[in-house]
Amino acid sequence: MALRLRSLREDELPAYIEHGRAAYERDLVEQAGLTRDAALKKTADDWARLFPDGTVPLGNELYAIEDAESGERVGDLWFAERENDSGETSLYVYSVEISPELRGRGYGREAMQLFEDEARRRGLSEANLTVMGGNQVARSLYRSLGYVERAVFMSKDL
Repeated sequence: MALRLRSLREDELPAYIEHGRAAYERDLVEQAGLTRDAALKKTADDWARLFPDGTVPLGNELYAIEDAESGERVGDLWFAERENDSGETSLYVYSVEISPELRGRGYGREAMQLFEDEARRRGLSEANLTVMGGNQVARSLYRSLGYVERAVFMSKDL
């Protein structure tokens, strides 16, 4: 199955933001080991910064990932151009999510390849993302696509 990216419509944005907030909060607890209270606070702070007035900040791009033939929505992709550690512009994935019932069919891999194609189309030579330490499925996918860990953030509750 071939996939395509379709810009998220204005009427889809509130549901996307709410779903993304809830998923981020859940992942902070389940994948990053934060307490529920810490995850609630971090989610509120981060999403207020990322979507300050409930709109997509300039430079951020949100897409529905669709089956190119049927138009069925299989997931979402959010990325933006950002400055990397070397001061060069790169394309950064904030979130890529395939619907749970459709995972394991290669859609995540194809979505990431579409993302990389977009970076190349823009003349960018680097793609970046952050993945929660406990998300072994995603980490395995990214490694299989050639992504390498360049930094690891670690902590310990005392």
